Amino acid sequence: MQITLGELASQLGLKLIGDADQPVTGLNTLKDAQAGEVSFLANPSYQSQLSESRASAVIVSEDLADQVAGSALVAVNPYLSFAQASQLFNDRPKVTTGIHPTAVVAETATVAADASVAANAVIGEYCQIGAGSEIGAGAVIGDHCIIGDHCQINPNVTLYHNVVFGDRVTVHSGTVIGADGFGFAPDKGKWHKICQLGGVRIGSDVEIGSNVSIDRGALGDTVIEDDVIIDNLVQVAHNVRIGQGSALAGNAGIAGSTTIGKYCTIAGGVGISGHLDIADGVHIAAMSLISKSITEKGAYASGTAQMPMNEWRRSATRFRQLDSMAKRLQQLEKARKGEV
Repeated sequence: MQITLGELASQLGLKLIGDADQPVTGLNTLKDAQAGEVSFLANPSYQSQLSESRASAVIVSEDLADQVAGSALVAVNPYLSFAQASQLFNDRPKVTTGIHPTAVVAETATVAADASVAANAVIGEYCQIGAGSEIGAGAVIGDHCIIGDHCQINPNVTLYHNVVFGDRVTVHSGTVIGADGFGFAPDKGKWHKICQLGGVRIGSDVEIGSNVSIDRGALGDTVIEDDVIIDNLVQVAHNVRIGQGSALAGNAGIAGSTTIGKYCTIAGGVGISGHLDIADGVHIAAMSLISKSITEKGAYASGTAQMPMNEWRRSATRFRQLDSMAKRLQQLEKARKGEV
């Protein structure tokens, strides 16, 4: 794609300081950008690279516009404007409308005329595939699934039966939605499987990364509300509910029947125990273990911060000694009171 800076500024609603006729062909970082490319500055840590960048234009806040060597695209929120620009330059290959000859589509399934079903995909009984949606190569859509309009199911995604999507849902390769939750009843050294009788309901404008597992409900459904984003390698157990606008980073794991509120951010490697309630607007720092409900908005963390190994070892030793130290302190306090 090639576009002039004037056209780019107009489409993004930005103020241009510079040559409106300058053609640009893509985006790049401040450090790596060359002539003909657009960059951005959203993190102050990279401000030192601004004056030396070879980018033809940089998306910046107004207070930094005079530091740009080339043209400046002035934005209230440079990171948001960069995201919008990336959509204009998206080079994802276009798909072909229609059903590939090697795809297997059940006679009872309904596929919109302008949808795309790629090679070796499987569409099960009584499925509905909405307008403009894409089913990638090798994807499997189980029986009684509903895929809304303009969804993007990438290659080798698997949906078990009774999974429902809203509109504009994107799911990346390797993800499995609707597998059985981890439900077993113990008896005399044996495990008896609890059949998972619910489904999965996913709202609109949701993006799910690669190799994510979202289990079906045991009774009732696992629910992902609108505008949720889920990174790669996340585990969502049965009957979890994730509120609107929340974000989960890679390797997070949520145990069964926990509810995540709206507009929460769950950082990488977080583990959340089952049957908990997390309030709206909660941020949980990376590698935290959440073992009880959080009832108030705010930021939460657990574990120890990074430190040199020798210091960590001393701290770990002292941690093991805390109980005996507390008991000795109590004894000293009692002895002191006895002296008074």
